[in-house]
Amino acid sequence: MYEFNHMDKIHEECGVFGIYNQNAEGSLMAARAYMGLMSLQHRGQEACGIAVGRNREIFFHKNMGLVEEVFSDKIISELTGTMAVGHVRYSTAGSKKTKENAQPLVLNYAKGQLAICHNGNIVNADALKQEYEKGGAIYQTTTDTEIIAYTIARKRVLAGSIENAVFEAMKELKGAYSLVIMSPNKMVVARDPNGLRPLCYGTKTDGSFVFASESCALDAVDAEFVREVLPGEVIVIENGKMRFLTGHCGMHPSKLCIFEYIYFARPDSTIHSQLVNDSRRIAGRMLAEKHPVDADIVIAVPDSGIPSAMGYAEASGLPYEEGFGKNRYAGRTFIRPDQLSREQAVRLKLNPLKKYVEGKRVIMVDDSIVRGTTTGIIVKLLRKAGAKEVHVRISSPPFLHPCYYGTDVPNSEQLISHAHSVEEVCKIMGADTLAYLDIADLEQITPDVKDTGFCTACFDGKYPVL
Repeated sequence: MYEFNHMDKIHEECGVFGIYNQNAEGSLMAARAYMGLMSLQHRGQEACGIAVGRNREIFFHKNMGLVEEVFSDKIISELTGTMAVGHVRYSTAGSKKTKENAQPLVLNYAKGQLAICHNGNIVNADALKQEYEKGGAIYQTTTDTEIIAYTIARKRVLAGSIENAVFEAMKELKGAYSLVIMSPNKMVVARDPNGLRPLCYGTKTDGSFVFASESCALDAVDAEFVREVLPGEVIVIENGKMRFLTGHCGMHPSKLCIFEYIYFARPDSTIHSQLVNDSRRIAGRMLAEKHPVDADIVIAVPDSGIPSAMGYAEASGLPYEEGFGKNRYAGRTFIRPDQLSREQAVRLKLNPLKKYVEGKRVIMVDDSIVRGTTTGIIVKLLRKAGAKEVHVRISSPPFLHPCYYGTDVPNSEQLISHAHSVEEVCKIMGADTLAYLDIADLEQITPDVKDTGFCTACFDGKYPVL
């Protein structure tokens, strides 16, 4: 079985959220966690969960499905406490889609309880798992989050505090991780030394501390953005106070995933001082300047291609038109290949607006091409709708390499650009022309970012950590 919404798009693994207020009463923290997760729903639609801390105990609810499907007013009202952590999940390749793999992961161990939410991927998880199995470890999930939790729990037995256990665990964990951890009386937040996955925090006037994968989640609970959590930083919240701890795992250059700006993050989020929507419009303008073509209109593959298409239209002087009607419920439909063709599946989600494309030379802007399957089908649908020419413009470089840090970029053999030139890909998809941004162009799409480097490994194969 396949879900057609996932056929030719890159997906983030998850989003995390945490909120703490020592004076909170009732289910206020859980309700705000719910709102935060709703705003992060784009980062994961397979499963979600919320855990709360109350009277030195942790209570939680999680399940498969969207946030509004998993939680009801009754469930939220029962999750009372002074702090809450939440998670939305999209599983990467090889990870089972089961309730057991949903987060927060809550475990009982020698020092009590622990709830952990994780965004990213641990590249040495298999090695650590084998090591722990030799010591008798038994696992309840197939996720690397359990390896993180197990590592922290092992360290906590000898460490003087949960934050010291996190320090020690960070020396062993390699890869990408933004963590929001809850012990019975503390919240601990940590980001990997390279800062591969985003994580920020803010405050509310009522004394709440809020942490989230993106600033849009802070906006959702009316929190004021303060700053990004630094690469390698650990933040501890206890007794209504916040402590910042760094230097325990060495200094590393920042390597934030550049694809946050290209596709992952919501356009209204600000990451490292850069509004995501502005990055995408800049990318579109650069495409127009570097790869112009005689055409009549510019359209976008919704929704992620819209800002770049608008930027392309601005720079080229061509009119921007809505080229597709989008069925926003189609992504939840599972269809067997023998029941419905891929073309029919894509058409169920996207339907060309014939009035605007018929007889026109169309520039179609999208954020990326992965396997090429869906893009080729969309080009075909535009031609069926009467488009005279279809010129494809992509606001990122060609994908050439897999990602090991928490996204589902497949192995190189499944990437159409790995085995084919731009000209060959264009021919395979049936477009008149095809053009991408270059890797060097990516430095210019984030003009407001200062002192932050980027991971571009999916484009150039230069991995920050393996």
